[in-house]
Amino acid sequence: MQANVGTIDRALRIIAGLILIALAATGTVGWWGWLGVVPLATGLFRFCPAYPLLGINTCPVKKD
Repeated sequence: MQANVGTIDRALRIIAGLILIALAATGTVGWWGWLGVVPLATGLFRFCPAYPLLGINTCPVKKD
């Protein structure tokens, strides 16, 4: 599993995930707020399973 989520993408995913989870925990939104676990996990693991299917990679190219 190679990282395919870049720095900015990762930060946005983690922030969005935490906000959704916090809103769900406080009862501001319904159960669907717990779906914030998905962007949080993809941000923490730096891998999005949908990206390879769509041919997307936001990680910078590593030069040797």
